[in-house]
Amino acid sequence: MSQPMKDATTHVSIRDAILDATDHLLARYGYKKMTIDDLAQAVGIGKGSVYLHFESKEEIVLSHIDRIIERLCRRLKLITEKPIPCDERLRAMLVERVLYRFDSVQHYTQSLNDLLSYVRPKLLERRKRYFVEEAAIFASVVREGQGGDEFNSGNPTEIAAGLLTATNSLLPYSLSTQELGERKEIERATRRVADLLIKGLIKR
Repeated sequence: MSQPMKDATTHVSIRDAILDATDHLLARYGYKKMTIDDLAQAVGIGKGSVYLHFESKEEIVLSHIDRIIERLCRRLKLITEKPIPCDERLRAMLVERVLYRFDSVQHYTQSLNDLLSYVRPKLLERRKRYFVEEAAIFASVVREGQGGDEFNSGNPTEIAAGLLTATNSLLPYSLSTQELGERKEIERATRRVADLLIKGLIKR
């Protein structure tokens, strides 16, 4: 019974190792110049082993972005569980949403749009899904705040979408992290925007 579990653990470990190498090689070479051979060498496995986990370089890179968002969503959900007022949770979540993305790609010299221009159509499709997943997490806190008579009434999903849309300009999509500025500047800007947005939600 222990062997399948070991195999499953190995599979996940190798998959994560490939995605870790992808992160490093994207920063070093960019998407176009990065090869499957580079990935295999970085992980210490054969080229054929890479294809046991992913069908193509495109899938590997998109899975790398998926993993960033999956990890972000886990962090956001942890904030929703904190025993603090809903407005404080939303503020913390907005800051986390921006800074976690910034930190995840701060070693890239290009914006994500430029870096991943070769997979842009599929990346845009994924971004729609990411947005929906994040909005659902934010909506749960908005709904709770409304139920506790802390927030104004309104459609929680639409309110959550508005919060995300208002902070999208701070994300490293069209601009590189260098172009966006220092991390402290991004954090201050995000907190200012978050304060304005949440102020409009709170019942007076």
